[in-house]
Amino acid sequence: MANLNMVQAINSALREEMRRDGDVIVIGEDVGADGGVFRATEGLLHEFGAERVMDTPLAESGIAGAAVGMAAYGLKPVAEIQFMGFIYPAVDQIFSHAARIRSRSRGRFTCPLVIRTPYGAGIKAPELHSESTEAMFCHMQGIKVVVPSGPYNAKGLLISAIRDPDPVIFLESTRLYRSVKEEVPEGEYEIPLGQARIVREGTEVTLIAWGGMLRKAIEASEGFDAEVIDMMTLTPIDEEAIYRSVKKTGRVVIVHEAPKTCGFGAELSASIAEYAMLHLKSPIFRVTGYDTVMPLPKLEDYYVPSADRIRRAIEEAMKY
Repeated sequence: MANLNMVQAINSALREEMRRDGDVIVIGEDVGADGGVFRATEGLLHEFGAERVMDTPLAESGIAGAAVGMAAYGLKPVAEIQFMGFIYPAVDQIFSHAARIRSRSRGRFTCPLVIRTPYGAGIKAPELHSESTEAMFCHMQGIKVVVPSGPYNAKGLLISAIRDPDPVIFLESTRLYRSVKEEVPEGEYEIPLGQARIVREGTEVTLIAWGGMLRKAIEASEGFDAEVIDMMTLTPIDEEAIYRSVKKTGRVVIVHEAPKTCGFGAELSASIAEYAMLHLKSPIFRVTGYDTVMPLPKLEDYYVPSADRIRRAIEEAMKY
């Protein structure tokens, strides 16, 4: 196995799938000669040519719309949006068309489309480069939302996303791109969508996190008998894994860097309260970003949940 960072693991997944299936196409701004804004598509143009690795104009709506058309007619496009803050012009195409093709056609057509985009803080970027608005896509019926937390599951999840018959929003934490390396198999392998993983087992409190916040949660859990869950897929939710853990521990702390109000943690909290209320020993705590736009770089570290903030929430839960 190779020791890869997340950029290399994503590149490996794309290369494996493009070699395996001639219908897999990569499109986006600067994905060709430049290899993408974070170099995740580096070398693909040289190997597969301009008919399968397509540079596009700076038009996110056009990228998504073209990808929807390709997918509806049998190709398997993987579109790159350079930053999550740039995806908003494409929301109409994603919500009005990609998410609805299966229901609109009564199952005659599917939309095997993946939209990859970096999200979240971590690189001290300017405005609109550090968005974490995953909850918006979780609200779109017909869309799957996947958030890897490291190189190993980034490769396996991306391969599964490309092979999935429905549209997938694939969110890649910028803070993880080159900060973490893991052993990653050189061949193809799949990690099923819709399944969370138990990173660490415990009996006193459940920590739920995803993407760039997982390692913060693991760091904060030291010294506690905490069970740490990596969601990996936000929609569909692995309800069974969450409820099983909550029924065991009786306490829950949810961590995400998106704003608190209407963040995905609110949906998790409501679901837990609805289906596991009688097993709770304390209120459900959320450790999140603040209800403001992501601040400029000097305040970025203050905005994003820290291990200390998460630890304080665990301590509050343990008091009950």
